[in-house]
Amino acid sequence: MGAPATAYDEKKETCGTVCLKYLLFTFNFLFWLAGGVVMAVGIWTLVEKSDYISLLSSATYAASAYILILAGAIVMVTGVLGCCATFKEQRRLLRVYFVLLLCIFLLEILAGVLAYIYYQQLNEELKQNLRETMVQKYRQPEQEHITKAVDKLQHEFKCCGSNSSSDWGESVWIRTSEADGRLVPDSCCKTQTLNCGRRDHPSNIYKVEGGCITKLENFILDHLKIIGAVGVGIACVQIVGMVFTCCLYRSLKAEPY
Repeated sequence: MGAPATAYDEKKETCGTVCLKYLLFTFNFLFWLAGGVVMAVGIWTLVEKSDYISLLSSATYAASAYILILAGAIVMVTGVLGCCATFKEQRRLLRVYFVLLLCIFLLEILAGVLAYIYYQQLNEELKQNLRETMVQKYRQPEQEHITKAVDKLQHEFKCCGSNSSSDWGESVWIRTSEADGRLVPDSCCKTQTLNCGRRDHPSNIYKVEGGCITKLENFILDHLKIIGAVGVGIACVQIVGMVFTCCLYRSLKAEPY
């Protein structure tokens, strides 16, 4: 006479609850993938661009990347927890899941605020510190990371000096015998060969208006935009997830045990 127990159990769930469960599951899968993207952006910033970070006096740029890595790791763990909470229909797990979503949301807001603050002060920081770093620390003892960063900057961005190639005239290294008669580092040369920096003619070295400051500033600003866009995108997705979680939580609470 009666329907099988399994069919009866399925009928107990409202259509809305079933839809919410699968929507939340889909969201969590996408959210897990997004967490991987966030981590990748943060790791890429620290690994691939770590040389340039060493030229910055402020730790704000690096801090934004670390926050993204932390947020991405939490997102991936949260995505798995969200799937478990959805299919087990446990309100306690859903509460933990909601709190984690909220924490990630706040972390991303913090990363966004740091990126925006740094965006505003970047030009002034570079003007005050990049030239000083290049002329005082290049090829100096225990400053190998600075030397590597400066050479990479000038070679990749095809520039020479902080504001212009004439900045190297005040370099501590250039004034020593170790420079071997160079007027600029070899990394300024259009075609790098040993001691090519002895000639500072425009046909031999890069003469870029604005020097390396402009090039580095544009690079970092573009990267900050990527960090900001990723953070805002994930934050918007999280809001949707929190709404779904609240709806499913209320739906489960209303159903009889």
